[in-house]
Amino acid sequence: MKYTSNAGFSHGQADKIGVVITNLGTPQAPTKDALKPYLKEFLSDPRVVEVPRLIWWFILNGVILNIRPKRSAKAYETVWSEQGSPLMVHTKAQAEALAKRCEREFGDDVVVDFAMRYGEPAVSKVIERMLSHGVRKLLVLPLYPQYSASTVGSTFDAIAADFQKRRWLPDFRFVSHYHDRPGYIKAVAETIRQHWEINGQAEKLIMSYHGVPRRYLDNGDPYHCECLKTSRLVAEELGLDNTRYMTTFQSRFGREEWLKPYTDETLKALPAEGIKSVQVVCPGFSSDCLETIEEIGEENRDYFMEAGGERYEYIPALNSEPAHISMLFELVKENLHGWQADSDVELRAQLAKKHGCPR
Repeated sequence: MKYTSNAGFSHGQADKIGVVITNLGTPQAPTKDALKPYLKEFLSDPRVVEVPRLIWWFILNGVILNIRPKRSAKAYETVWSEQGSPLMVHTKAQAEALAKRCEREFGDDVVVDFAMRYGEPAVSKVIERMLSHGVRKLLVLPLYPQYSASTVGSTFDAIAADFQKRRWLPDFRFVSHYHDRPGYIKAVAETIRQHWEINGQAEKLIMSYHGVPRRYLDNGDPYHCECLKTSRLVAEELGLDNTRYMTTFQSRFGREEWLKPYTDETLKALPAEGIKSVQVVCPGFSSDCLETIEEIGEENRDYFMEAGGERYEYIPALNSEPAHISMLFELVKENLHGWQADSDVELRAQLAKKHGCPR
């Protein structure tokens, strides 16, 4: 096997520390042609769809990719802006804000970038860029507060696949979750409080998380438990008893049972139970995206109002709010503990020349 060398590498190069935040990904445009390769990459991941590969290949290529790209493109059109998809805009802003905090703390020893698990910028391309800049110690922080094999596990798979092809591997650290971290809980609670200060409280606070098939939980995935813990801690921070909030799961796909209760069915049923006003927040999403803006902000609002609801409000994700960036920075700082960069370029160059290393 031919192993990849780092582009632009020299033995006299100064060592850096790299920090990469990652998110799910987004198509390049809100069009059918752009959605098809994006969905194919996403839905071909065995971490996302745990179905025998041959059976799933026929379902995906024979049915789904001939129907879903057009439907998804229409949904993306409703949330697309001049800057691009919301997920791309917010993730880029998060990386830029985190880079500024790291620069103030560490100078130019720490390099910050972002990658998408599916689509661009691809994990492998960002790792290559990091290593070409002299990164010898790499921290990866997936922006999924709760661990799931289908998100965090899949991100690790992409990194491992890249590393298997490389000649020289960096020191490596990986954050698998932060669902109960005090700074994260306080940041979520604070954004809810800020919404309450302007709009008042509704009868019920719905905390909606992206769903996964129920069998993932049965097979040992901790995602469901971590979502419930996040909701409980946020409710405690807000002083809510268990009659004032609910945890639900959205975005199910296919016919099998997913984690319950389902967000859409819950919102359709609440008005008949006497709940006429709700506020919905999505603590599992670090950035607003199609699933929060269109699915929760629009589609599920319609379900609730058509069922007899009178007041429905979506509370935005943390995005690049200062409290969120501060929490991410503290998480990064904690995970960089003990790492130091060798930034003495002149000394490295002299040593490389002295010992006959090529430049």
